[in-house]
Amino acid sequence: MKTSYKSSGVNINEAENFVRKIKPLVRKTFNRNVISGIGNFGAFYKIDPGKFKDPVFVSSVDGVGTKLKLAAGLKKFDTIGEDLVNHCVNDIAVCGAVPLYFLDYYATGKLKSAEAVKVVEGLVRGCVNNKCSLIGGETAEMPGLYHGNDFDLAGAVTGIVEKSRILDSKNVKRGDVLIGLPSSGLHTNGYSLVRKIFDTNKKLGKIIPGTKLMLGNELLKVHRSYLNIIQNSLSKFKINSISHITGGGIIGNTKRVVPENKEIIINWDAWKRPVLFDMIKCAGGVPENDMRKTFNLGIGLIFIISKNNAYEFAKFLKSKKEIPLIIGYIN
Repeated sequence: MKTSYKSSGVNINEAENFVRKIKPLVRKTFNRNVISGIGNFGAFYKIDPGKFKDPVFVSSVDGVGTKLKLAAGLKKFDTIGEDLVNHCVNDIAVCGAVPLYFLDYYATGKLKSAEAVKVVEGLVRGCVNNKCSLIGGETAEMPGLYHGNDFDLAGAVTGIVEKSRILDSKNVKRGDVLIGLPSSGLHTNGYSLVRKIFDTNKKLGKIIPGTKLMLGNELLKVHRSYLNIIQNSLSKFKINSISHITGGGIIGNTKRVVPENKEIIINWDAWKRPVLFDMIKCAGGVPENDMRKTFNLGIGLIFIISKNNAYEFAKFLKSKKEIPLIIGYIN
C-alpha cells in the first residue's frame, strides 16, 4: 500500500489553488509601503521616515472565537474575516494608533478553497476599509486536529502612533464622563454562551420577537470598526482614555484603561439595549450579572473625557452621525 501526503488528509494541490485565487484579492490591500507580499517566507513593510518624530509600534493579536461555528452552520464565510480585522484594529485604535499591516492564520481539517476564499474576501474588505495592508498569513490543513467543518481564524495587526499621542490611563480623573457608542451587535464575544442557548442551526432561522430580523443574521453582524471616529475625535478633543468593549463586558474592559484607584460608575438604564440581548437573556435565563460580564449590551466603545468637554464632544459625535450615549462617570 502506497502512502502519500494527500492520503493522510493534506491536499497540497488544493492549497496551491487557494493561494493562486487569493493573490489578486490580497494585492488590493497593498500600498507603496509594501515591498514584498504573498509568496516569500516573510513580508516586508517600510515606514515613511518623515511622518513621525518619535514613532511607536502597537500590535495586537486575536481570534473570532466560536462565532466561527455559527458562520459554518449558516455556510456564510464572507464576514468573519472582516470581524477579525475590525476587532484587532479597534484594540490598537483605542491606544491612539493607526494600523499599518495585518497577518492572518487560517487552520482547518480539510481545506475547501471556495470557503477559504470567502474568508479572505472578508479579511481584504476589512483591511481596505481600515486602510491597512494584508501582507501575509498562514493556511494550515490539520486533519488530525480539526474535524468536520471545524476551522479556526486568528490575526495580528501592527500599527503606529506618535509617542506623545499615546493614550495613557493616568490622564483619567474623578468626574470624567463616559460616552459610549453603539455596537453593531454581539461583535465577537459571548458566542459560546449564545450557542449553548440556541443549540441547533434550525433556531438560527428564527425571527427575533417584535422584529423582522432573523436571529442568525443578527448574530453574524460584522464587528464594527471605530478607527475613523476615534482618529477624528483625537484630532479635535483631549480624550483621556478609550475602552473597546470585548470579552469581559463594559466594566471588565473599561477597568483596563482606568487607574486602579478610580471607580467606574455605570448607569445601566442610560440606553436601550438592542432586542437581541433581551432575547438571549430570556431564552437562556441568563442572570443580569452574567449578561453584564459577558456581552457589550449594545455599547461597543467608550470615550472617557473631562466633564468640561463632554457636552461639546457629544455634539461633535452627533455631527459625525454617531449616537453618543452618556452612560456613566469616573469616581
